[in-house]
Amino acid sequence: MRKSAPVTFGSIGVRLPLTQPGQRIGLLGGSFNPPHAAHVLVSRIALARLGLDRIWWIVTPGNPLKGHGRLAPLSERLRQCRALARDPRIVVTGFESALGTRFTAATLAFVRSRQPRVSFVWVMGADCLVEFHRWRQWRDIFRQMPIAVVDRPGQHLKAISSPAGRTFSASRWPEARSAGLAGATPPAWTLLTGPLSPLSSTALRRAGLGYRTDG
Repeated sequence: MRKSAPVTFGSIGVRLPLTQPGQRIGLLGGSFNPPHAAHVLVSRIALARLGLDRIWWIVTPGNPLKGHGRLAPLSERLRQCRALARDPRIVVTGFESALGTRFTAATLAFVRSRQPRVSFVWVMGADCLVEFHRWRQWRDIFRQMPIAVVDRPGQHLKAISSPAGRTFSASRWPEARSAGLAGATPPAWTLLTGPLSPLSSTALRRAGLGYRTDG
């Protein structure tokens, strides 16, 4: 089992996955409620196209923009993620719970401060970019680290024309240069195309395939 290096944030002890100086690490955050094959597909696209050494699945205690009525316990979602993510380059972590925040801007600031010699890239699906302007301090997120947006079915044009996509249109990198994105000075982002999966956690829950509390 991969061990973690202890770090602190204020008076709270937090453990991040181990890193090595010079590594390129992707950060894929979300509730993973439940995790599914599209999460793996997005991760593998990012690993290959960005030249990443690892990608962390940051399983959040809860998405501030979503209701938590059908949110599985964090321990269960972590278990499901580890069962699904069999690629050793995918590292599942729930450190946000100990960090005491559900907001991405705070998480990224923390990670960068604790691992200053690692090149991080925030990874998200194109559907997230469509509503990114609703995230707390979303402009700051763009300015904190490079962002790789992975295409999702029916979201390509919506992502490009979204408020966030338009605001940072001048900072968009051509997809052909994506291998150098991890070393870019933010704001810098790209939209990665590739195989698409129609799976989503929301659709799986609606189909009754997510976490159940009734046995």
